[in-house]
Amino acid sequence: MDYLASERSRSRRADPKIILPECKSILVLALPYTNTEFRTQNSEFSIAAYALGDDYHDVIPPRLQEIISFIETQIGHPIPNRYYTDTGPILERELAQRAGLGWIGKNSMLINPQAGSTFLLAEILLGIELEPDESFPTDHCGTCTRCIDACPTQCILPNRTLDANRCISFLTIENKGDIPEDLRPPMQNWIFGCDICQQVCPWNRFSQPADPALETKIPLPVLTSDLLLLSSEFNQRFKKSPIARAKRRGYLRNLAVVIGNTGNADDIPILEQALQDDEPLIRDHAKWAIKNIHSAK
Repeated sequence: MDYLASERSRSRRADPKIILPECKSILVLALPYTNTEFRTQNSEFSIAAYALGDDYHDVIPPRLQEIISFIETQIGHPIPNRYYTDTGPILERELAQRAGLGWIGKNSMLINPQAGSTFLLAEILLGIELEPDESFPTDHCGTCTRCIDACPTQCILPNRTLDANRCISFLTIENKGDIPEDLRPPMQNWIFGCDICQQVCPWNRFSQPADPALETKIPLPVLTSDLLLLSSEFNQRFKKSPIARAKRRGYLRNLAVVIGNTGNADDIPILEQALQDDEPLIRDHAKWAIKNIHSAK
């Protein structure tokens, strides 16, 4: 994720007018994604709740376009605009806090007192002036450290920063290479993303029901036999899912690690078949999983 530290990205985050010179207002929106599985996932393999439905990168932009069209209809002429949903170098959570949607918690998530943190953010940069909302004035994390204490990789630091290189979400999605061996056991049973810091957050008892487009769509439960998915089978199963971002090699890499973490010797035959995969990344993590299962005996 070094691209976020580039001079171009830093300057664009600091000044939206570099993105849209006519920018006078930024409209910040939130879409809830909480699924029942968010609170009850006890299956052998866990997936972050937002990834159980359709890919929000496909769901949200058409809705943003509709909002822009509505605004243009109301004022009677086109307006300069740009919109994002986790797709551009802007400080989404800071903008959301300034727009009054919540405060940034110790786990770096934006938290709303009536909706918790289980929602996705989107922004529309507009070339018209809108009356600004008041920024969210207070922090309600208090002395609570549940997210810090619960994080299995200790990626949440006490100074409200996050070590992304240790975050399970980064390791299973953005990371395209090997998962460091010392971080494989702490991944527990997460094969795509992680919700632990949100699951323990007391504010998420107020989480809102998922938008229909983000309700569970992918076939569940995930099975150990998924480790043998062909590329065509993977693409068909996850063609509308955020899980497609990990690609087959990343998804099966993650799955191999979790199978190794479960320590079930009955899974060794499938792992041995994965040793014949054309993808070295999958073979290497399957080999580690077999070794880990044997050492747990």
